[in-house]
Amino acid sequence: MSTPYPFTAIVGQDDLRLGLLLNAVSPAVGGVLVRGEKGTAKSTAVRALAALMPEVPVVPGCRFSCDPASPDPACPDGPHAEAAGVSRPARTVELPVGASEDRLVGALDIERALSEGVKAFEPGLLADAHRGILYVDEVNLLHDHLVDLLLDAAAMGASYVEREGVSVRHAARFLLVGTMNPEEGELRPQLLDRFGLTVEVSASRDTDERVEVVRRRLAYDDDPEGFAARWAEEEGALRERIAAARVLLPRVVLSDGVLRQIAATCAAFEVDGMRADIVMARTATALAAWAGREEVTADDVRQAALLALPHRRRRNPFDAPGLDEDKLDQTLDEAGPPENSDGDDQPDPDGGGDDDGGGGGGGGVPPQADGEDRTSPQGSEGDSPSPAPEGAPDAPGRPAGGEQQPVAAAEPFRTKMLSVPGLGEGAAGRRSRARTEHGRTTGARRPQGALTKLHLAATVRAAAPHQRARGRAGRGLVVRRDDLRQATREGREGNLVLFVVDASGSMAARQRMSAVKGAVLSLLLDAYQRRDKVGLVTFRGKEAEVALPPTSSVDAAAARLESLPTGGRTPLAAGLLKAHDVLRVERLRDPSRRPLLVVVTDGRATGGPEPVALAGRAGRLHRSEGTASVVVDCESGYVRLGLAGELARELGGTAVTLDELRADSIAGLVKDVTAAGRAA
Repeated sequence: MSTPYPFTAIVGQDDLRLGLLLNAVSPAVGGVLVRGEKGTAKSTAVRALAALMPEVPVVPGCRFSCDPASPDPACPDGPHAEAAGVSRPARTVELPVGASEDRLVGALDIERALSEGVKAFEPGLLADAHRGILYVDEVNLLHDHLVDLLLDAAAMGASYVEREGVSVRHAARFLLVGTMNPEEGELRPQLLDRFGLTVEVSASRDTDERVEVVRRRLAYDDDPEGFAARWAEEEGALRERIAAARVLLPRVVLSDGVLRQIAATCAAFEVDGMRADIVMARTATALAAWAGREEVTADDVRQAALLALPHRRRRNPFDAPGLDEDKLDQTLDEAGPPENSDGDDQPDPDGGGDDDGGGGGGGGVPPQADGEDRTSPQGSEGDSPSPAPEGAPDAPGRPAGGEQQPVAAAEPFRTKMLSVPGLGEGAAGRRSRARTEHGRTTGARRPQGALTKLHLAATVRAAAPHQRARGRAGRGLVVRRDDLRQATREGREGNLVLFVVDASGSMAARQRMSAVKGAVLSLLLDAYQRRDKVGLVTFRGKEAEVALPPTSSVDAAAARLESLPTGGRTPLAAGLLKAHDVLRVERLRDPSRRPLLVVVTDGRATGGPEPVALAGRAGRLHRSEGTASVVVDCESGYVRLGLAGELARELGGTAVTLDELRADSIAGLVKDVTAAGRAA
């Protein structure tokens, strides 16, 4: 086993270290989600935390880590007779993103259960993580069915494994720690809320600090054991401080004044439910114990808010996480400081916080500028300048050559569902029909590899004709491996939704482009909810470009869309051909994920020889490869040319207007992408 990097040797990242240490002091805080760019010591810090955790007393020989003081009465290895426990180090169990359901919850031997009535159970990662740390790297990429299992275990403190009426239950209480890079997509709100705290990390811009990071990492890589030995004293001191804080924790007083501040803060920031209040109370208590105090102060409440509330403020994937610290200070002041919060009864004139956003050992998230716009995917730095009036001459800061500044998107709306026809086999999602591990049972087949979903009726039918030859004498059914049948199920898959957006001059009217962006933003939100990958191709002037390669990060696509300028000619064929290149590469990378091409245009094509004919040929190229497509017709006015409809027929797809795209429109029935194209 390799020597882990010492926790105390990590340079900077105060928020990350504080969030992890608070969970070490009080596991009831509920874990921590670490958000940040790649290469910022997220995984290193999490793996180093296990060495600081106190040892765990367990029942000897129990695969489920039962506590000898109070063993689980339903433990599959039980019942446990009274015996002296043994201590072992706390575990950090890593859940791979691509793990199977059986690897997470455990596997039940169905063949022995049917033929012998024996519950032969092989524990999974949830059993290994009981009373330890369950670490999920890239947690935002975790498959939906694994997320559901994690949610169930986190809510009930137990894991249930059921196969055709045979069930096993065991305790599964763990400290959930996840890391993620927001560029690769956001986390489901249900799982996001299960993390007690969240911290944002980024690489330091200080030269001396970066030099020290590299120096320590190189020293560790050259001699891990020697490097760890040099930090052994600091590690021991930190371990002792955690143990002392754990002893002090039950004596920490949470006064009514503190509870009032916590409740007022959660109400002011309009967080959903009551979990935020509870997590803030536990975090503030842990902060006090960590500081060696027996009473929670206003600084503890403020720090707890900065750690526990930012991720609970998100309403959709385009909202930036964070808190308005001025509003936080004002709320704490209005709720009234707790009695004796700073050693006397005098209120803190600064509302219990200091300028760098941190009492109790580090800030939660960086302060935000006054008046920052939280509704834009880019925040205040991404806001576009106000557009110049139509027909105005070029001015400083305004692009020349007819190009116009970006306009803001209209308010997003709920869209009708667009799906890919046929039956796919892609990653689990919520858009198109597919053969999946979860969903309604549609048939049975011989298992390929390990049996995961038994089709009981088909198994019995396969075994029944052979009972006499197998010497069946009693009531039990004699079942062999060849008799087992795997259930085939139909559910939903996620697709690759590739947007091809016309940004030419014909789309540049202010109100019109705002509506177009609002429609694309609505489709992006729909793609997020249906677990799709998304990509963005734009075309204007003389060429097309890939504004965003296919990714799971729909907020990145929204940011690109917000900054999209318009103007120039309409190279429609170039946009379609660029989309074809993107899809060709993606078919090689992920052949099981079916694409859905969404072309947002008024159908006009200009520039070059025979632009309309060339666009038609590009459309037929997509049609020949069976790419499902839909054209969002952006043409407006009383006189309409119907060019978008012509393009949809060339693509073999269908066309919908901006109004028809709304789920609540008169024509807002669920529509598969094929209907019009096949009729053509």
